[in-house]
Amino acid sequence: MEELKQKILAEGRVIGTHILKVDSFLNHQLDVSLLNNIGLEFKKRFEDQKITRILTVEASGIAIACFTALHFGVPVVFAKKTEALNLDPEVFESEVYSFTRQKSYKIRISKKYLRADDNVLILDDFLAAGKAVNGLADIVRQAGASLAGVGIAIEKGFQPGGKELRSKGIRLESLAIVDSMEEGRIVFR
Repeated sequence: MEELKQKILAEGRVIGTHILKVDSFLNHQLDVSLLNNIGLEFKKRFEDQKITRILTVEASGIAIACFTALHFGVPVVFAKKTEALNLDPEVFESEVYSFTRQKSYKIRISKKYLRADDNVLILDDFLAAGKAVNGLADIVRQAGASLAGVGIAIEKGFQPGGKELRSKGIRLESLAIVDSMEEGRIVFR
């Protein structure tokens, strides 16, 4: 998606060789016009599927999921990273390792929001090692639902997540694939 790539080049900041900060428009401050266009692009790429739920992990994937869900006319369900007194006791649960936080945590989704007859689209802002997507896909499997595919705003093509998901036969649509970020320079595939 050319608009996203241009925004990354204009406002993204590279830290080291593995961190791309896009907090000025994607995951702290939000460019809602761009997010709307991202939602439209995912709708176009997955319009051949009968999506019934969009699934993501709190918090950075929620905005992308909401704009996309608006165009599909379906609900968003997001996996919670922390236990809470108001979370239903009946949950699907999976363990995920966060590259950014450098720790493992459990994600949970109430069983009443994901059913066996759902056709699920998983969305997230970044794909690096693929741990969050694998955790969400595990929850989709636990529910007996179908995984229609995975949509990612920014894939780090130099990390193994995309290759691993594609090798499993998972349909993966990434809007911008970064092949390298050496010496502060972003190179797209």
